[in-house]
Amino acid sequence: MPSRRTAVLAALAATASAFVAPSLQAPKVAPRHALVEEGAFVPDMERRNIMNLILVFGGALPAVGGLAIPYLLFFIPRGGGGGGGGLPALTKAGDQVTFKSWLDSHQVGSRELVQGLKGDATYLIVDDNKQIRDYGINAVCTHLGCVVPWNKAANKYMCPCHGSQYDETGKVVRGPAPLSLALAHITDNAGVVTFTPWTETDFRTGLNPWWK
Repeated sequence: MPSRRTAVLAALAATASAFVAPSLQAPKVAPRHALVEEGAFVPDMERRNIMNLILVFGGALPAVGGLAIPYLLFFIPRGGGGGGGGLPALTKAGDQVTFKSWLDSHQVGSRELVQGLKGDATYLIVDDNKQIRDYGINAVCTHLGCVVPWNKAANKYMCPCHGSQYDETGKVVRGPAPLSLALAHITDNAGVVTFTPWTETDFRTGLNPWWK
């Protein structure tokens, strides 16, 4: 028969075991391959980087190209009108100017702008004999590039920007413009008013053309 002391010790041991906290264990995490559907493609890091670059450049290149291409084209000289080639005079609407249509709608003494060589605004002049003068006068001021209007009352081209003045042939008569207005020959190409480059001596100054 067990002693009283042995019975007490057994009771204390049973009581202590009731206060022991259950062992803590980290929750089990399913392996990565178990989180995706079986057979699904999971790209590795290298493939992900390549895909990101494709997305970035695929969106950026069209935007950059759309801005850069017009900017670069701005610095490329326009074709036509260079060398010995002719270029038809064009109205503001982009229509070719014919001798007949122009003379039918413009009076003697008329000086009106059309698009000339290199796209520059150029004056067509109707002379007293009811004919278009055989040269056009470039309207771009040789000072800072303003378009110079014709002042009929003063019988001059007078720049509104800085006061430069040119006579009725486009020869500079007052600065700050340093040079006369450029010239272009006018020829008849099957009835179309056509500009060709003026490469010989400038009859107004006796000098080689500065715009050549």
